[in-house]
Amino acid sequence: MQAHQQDKDMADKAILVTGGGSGIGRASALLLAQAGARVAVADQSLSAATETAMMIRDAGGDALALQADVSDEHSVMHMIDGTVSAFGRLDGAFNNAGIGAGRIGALPQNIAEMPMETWSRIIAVNLTGVWLCMKYELAQMQKQGHGGAIVNTASIAGLTGIPTASAYVASKHGVLGLTKTAALEYAAKHIRVNAVCPGYVETGMTEDLSAQRIAAIVDKVPMKRMGTPAEIAQLVLWLLSERASYMTGAGLTVDGGTTVG
Repeated sequence: MQAHQQDKDMADKAILVTGGGSGIGRASALLLAQAGARVAVADQSLSAATETAMMIRDAGGDALALQADVSDEHSVMHMIDGTVSAFGRLDGAFNNAGIGAGRIGALPQNIAEMPMETWSRIIAVNLTGVWLCMKYELAQMQKQGHGGAIVNTASIAGLTGIPTASAYVASKHGVLGLTKTAALEYAAKHIRVNAVCPGYVETGMTEDLSAQRIAAIVDKVPMKRMGTPAEIAQLVLWLLSERASYMTGAGLTVDGGTTVG
């Protein structure tokens, strides 16, 4: 999807994207690069991050691939250091890395049946990972003294309860709380922090679902289809750009109307 001309205010900005090896992260990294940003693509899979970075470079952009486990503090520190070393600064970040139960081979389970390992891993990546990324991104932006913008991936699961998905739901509610708190703490430093709340999107998380389950999901969506990563990427680009200069602390829903009713 091509960036609009007004998005060119991303030109030469250094942007970090976590979970950039696939799905919403990859689509956002590609769109940010089209808008002129230099993009550090981080993913737990270095090969996936490298593939995204190569796509950006093949299109004439500037990209760096980094391996990172956002649940590990030393890995996050290395990721930030690598970005700054390559680009000289950090202007924005899209903290998108996240997992669902299916990604770690866990079954949908009610709270009383959920193993501690499932809870701990999902919270570690989806919530602690966002906190760790913001911790070091905010420190770097504050040190630079020129402000910045951060976007976190929450979910419509951060707005409501979902049976058999307590860890995921708790993690995404937590991301929204972190986003609002960071927005308040750093507004005076000219650092904006917002979140996107995607609904059902065609990503690796939904590829694992059966055709029957997908049909049931689509039936709940007023627009009668899933979203695409590229559609979420458009909002991410806007929030990271100066066109969202008075927006901070928001959690914006992109769900085809799923949560309206």
